[in-house]
Amino acid sequence: MTRQNRTGRKQGLPSKTEILEFIQTSEKPAGKREIAKAFGIKGQEKIALKKRLKDMAEEGLIDGRKTAYHQMGGLPKVTVLKVLEIEDGEPIAVPESWDPDSNEKPPRLTVKESKKVAALKRGDRFLARTEEKPRGWIAHPMKKLPARTEGLMGVVEFDGSGKPWLAPVDKRVRNSSPISDLGGAEEGELVLAEKAGKSARSAVKVVEVIGDPLAPKSFSLIAIAKHGIPHIFPEEALAEAQAVSELSLSEDKREDLRGVPIVAIDPADARDHDDAIWAEPDGEGGYKAIVAIADVSFYVRPGSQLDREARKRGNSVYFPDRVVPMLPEILSADVCSLVEGEDRAAMACHLRIAPDGKISKWRFTRAIVKLAANIAYEDAQKAIDDGRAGENLKNLWGAWDLLFKARNARDPLDLELPERQVQLNDEGVIEEIAVRERLDAHRVVEDFMIAANVATAKALEEKAAPVVYRVHETPSREKLVAFKEYLASQGRSFAMGQVITPGLFNRMLKDISEPAEKTLIMEAVLRSQTQAYYGPANAGHFGLALGSYAHFTSPIRRYADLLVHRALVDAYKLEQPKPKGDIPEHSGLSDRDRTALNQITDAISQTERRAMEAERDTIDRYVAAWLSGRVGEVFDTRITGVQGFGFFATIEQLGGDGLVPVSTLGREYFRYDEGARELVGESTGTTYAVGDRLKLKLAESNPLTGALKFEIPDSEGAPIEKRGHRPPPKKKPLQKDKGAPRQKHAQGQRGRPKNIRHQGRGKKR
Repeated sequence: MTRQNRTGRKQGLPSKTEILEFIQTSEKPAGKREIAKAFGIKGQEKIALKKRLKDMAEEGLIDGRKTAYHQMGGLPKVTVLKVLEIEDGEPIAVPESWDPDSNEKPPRLTVKESKKVAALKRGDRFLARTEEKPRGWIAHPMKKLPARTEGLMGVVEFDGSGKPWLAPVDKRVRNSSPISDLGGAEEGELVLAEKAGKSARSAVKVVEVIGDPLAPKSFSLIAIAKHGIPHIFPEEALAEAQAVSELSLSEDKREDLRGVPIVAIDPADARDHDDAIWAEPDGEGGYKAIVAIADVSFYVRPGSQLDREARKRGNSVYFPDRVVPMLPEILSADVCSLVEGEDRAAMACHLRIAPDGKISKWRFTRAIVKLAANIAYEDAQKAIDDGRAGENLKNLWGAWDLLFKARNARDPLDLELPERQVQLNDEGVIEEIAVRERLDAHRVVEDFMIAANVATAKALEEKAAPVVYRVHETPSREKLVAFKEYLASQGRSFAMGQVITPGLFNRMLKDISEPAEKTLIMEAVLRSQTQAYYGPANAGHFGLALGSYAHFTSPIRRYADLLVHRALVDAYKLEQPKPKGDIPEHSGLSDRDRTALNQITDAISQTERRAMEAERDTIDRYVAAWLSGRVGEVFDTRITGVQGFGFFATIEQLGGDGLVPVSTLGREYFRYDEGARELVGESTGTTYAVGDRLKLKLAESNPLTGALKFEIPDSEGAPIEKRGHRPPPKKKPLQKDKGAPRQKHAQGQRGRPKNIRHQGRGKKR
């Protein structure tokens, strides 16, 4: 019987690629001893292994030391990379493992795909040879790798022969994996597993049993595991949080604002309160205002265990059923949180709002505040609408009238796209999924926060201090070209030569009266935008139409804001007396903060994207769970995407994207027109295009993956409401050659869109 080693392969001398893959994916330093053990190398084979490792060292693949790891220019010659994004058709990758405490920025590598490793998509992992060129790093893929262990979550199932399998909960993973070790798990239970070998086809072993996959709070646990979100604080961090929570506030070094009726306006279910606001008329047609922000930098000092944990997380992650906080709850939900009637440490931004709504003056202090009230958005709005608001709320709305005037003058990007809200009962069961209502109260707080963020950026610039900017760059030419092509498919024009401003998009949207079409164009505008990020170099904020912008107002939940607070401490000389005990003395920026700001901001930009994906995945699962009892019902939907294999549609007002496979459209040929983003029936001319509204029957709803599947209802000629302002066809309809076999069209031809053929059977897609 052939022996196998712990990697799942037959024993024998491993190839260079296998050795490199093992080194790069090993959780601990891998030297000759570890490699031999992993591949089951014994006796005389060790001599051959030693020679192979020596050859690899001479080639520069490894350094030949105990760790067998070759560093050159901050990047190994062969390493594991992960696709970050697709830019101009080319994958852009970053090293999967990068020391967050190093002083170097993780490089971005342009991937040169080959026939062996092609069609890489966002999130894919692969082993690659790296090469540094004058214009940047190049990656040459060697082998595609399976998903990381933390994403290997699924449900235990048994086949007809009684063999256990892991059914994945990630809808991007299509195949189940055989289970070699159940680890005590039973059929139907949600588990966390890891590969028993290195091969993509290897069996898996269960390492943790989570329980009922449909139980309340399971959906967020799935996202946490899938995206590798740190959610357990080490004992050292918890102990440090307890120690700093007992720090006393020194009144002689803080401005006393306890007599000012400052209020916090937040969601009704908010657990952490970063910000509070106050305003009153200044007698000159403007307003004096204070934006008080939790003084997290007083408690979380550079170099502390808390600081390391906060930097690793980058931000808090919010799910319908839980919050994964950036800071331990004793700080995030208690000591740092600004709550009614309690003395709290705050960083106060004092503003003067001029009659035209512009911020004419600002200053920053460390303060002690005692909030007059914590008010829910809905309650604040109702008090204003009913005319029973107190003077403090009336003043806030009065100041906002001026801020809103300045906002309109700037004409920032105005995209009012609906946001889904999952409402749970006390047991965590879904009560309702609805579109979140947008109130003036939300806009009041938002505009006060924007004003404080702008003042912060400008104040630090005046002091020549480091700034962590919130950057949103102007749309790239490539995105604008794609936007123009899309508008052309809608019968609308877009001139590329003009100056691109947010107001340009706003005016375009203002001219569209039909709600469904307006939503469609809004989504296209959103796709045309670049992704916002954090960085020490200012490139402005296109969406807000601002030249300088920094995040200052949420240090409980964003590490970027904490760095900005530290910069203010240094710039305005706001250091407090040295605390007792082992707590670091300095609460401003550390030397590492200053020298590695590029690397830190890149890291927290990535954790922000990770949180967004995890939150979106969880909402999708809740929507699928909500709909699982309504399979077979017909819904009003809108097509959101079209591909050769089918089209995607979303349920109007509710959300939840689902696939309508081309295999369900009948026996007709459907041609995929990529430019128009349409599927066109060759016989009937029936088209399915982005933006079309139609009724679809829900065929499947999988809460574990968040995946939905729709079908065309059985009723004859399911009506399609075409999107507005559609241009006339530019080409004559395709005519079938009488003598030509149908297979000819299924193969596609050079110079024309590929045709899709389906006869209602064949391989599953």
